[in-house]
Amino acid sequence: MKNIKIRVGHGIDVHRFVKGRPLILGGIEIPFEKGLEGHSDADVAIHAIIDALLGAAALGDIGAHFPDTDPQYKNISSTILLKRTITLINEHGFQPGNIDVTIVAQKPKMRSYIPEIRRNLSSILELAESYISVKATTTENMGFAGRGEGILAIATATVI
Repeated sequence: MKNIKIRVGHGIDVHRFVKGRPLILGGIEIPFEKGLEGHSDADVAIHAIIDALLGAAALGDIGAHFPDTDPQYKNISSTILLKRTITLINEHGFQPGNIDVTIVAQKPKMRSYIPEIRRNLSSILELAESYISVKATTTENMGFAGRGEGILAIATATVI
């Protein structure tokens, strides 16, 4: 069998909006009247990236490594989980190659926050910004995201 060094992974995460929590996306606090419900800080963008990286390295998923039943992860910053994921994939001989993440939300509008999210992810992943794509879209008022019930993030990652 051939051992191909470049691998691709895919990740997806969804959380519903709740009042009384900050909205964290890509490790950045976004001003909004609601945050996302979850055991950790519920950063759907970083959670999708973590799943994509773990998938590319064939190391399972976020729930296997950071279960929401474990009290140590209660309200933890997802940037910490992403750093731990990088360490884990490094221990298995991989490093991030590039990241592409799409945030799907009717509100808030994300365009003005994308440069800061890219800079933050670049710093955490130790990758040049040119290897990190962050996009945002809506669902044209359809489905749970369109009704403003929550946010979805989809990520693709390569590891080398």
